Amino acid sequence: MIQLAPQLKILLAYEPVDFRKGIDSLVAVCRERLQEDPFSGRVFVFRNRAGTAIKILAYDGGGYWLCLKRFSQGRLRWWPAPTGEPLTLLAAQQLQVLLYQGNPESAQMAEPWRPLSA
Repeated sequence: MIQLAPQLKILLAYEPVDFRKGIDSLVAVCRERLQEDPFSGRVFVFRNRAGTAIKILAYDGGGYWLCLKRFSQGRLRWWPAPTGEPLTLLAAQQLQVLLYQGNPESAQMAEPWRPLSA
């Protein structure tokens, strides 16, 4: 299972992807469209065009994890607007809020206890 630790680097892709894509196709998206190394240990978050599902791609050193969450009711209530960059950085607690169809920008979360150096 993927643990969403505060130190985890989570990258959210603005543009929707075709959810028929599997691991190999999403790895290619990371390399070609997003210009990121899929073996970096970062977690990549994708959404489908309708906003009814999220896919999470992660490499743990031994292989890839591909997680799919399809919402049984409704759609994503929040997704960031494109800023010119293909990705945005998300905190672990923001991803948890997003997975419950919440708005991470309006969630009131505690500040990190001790900032980690980059």
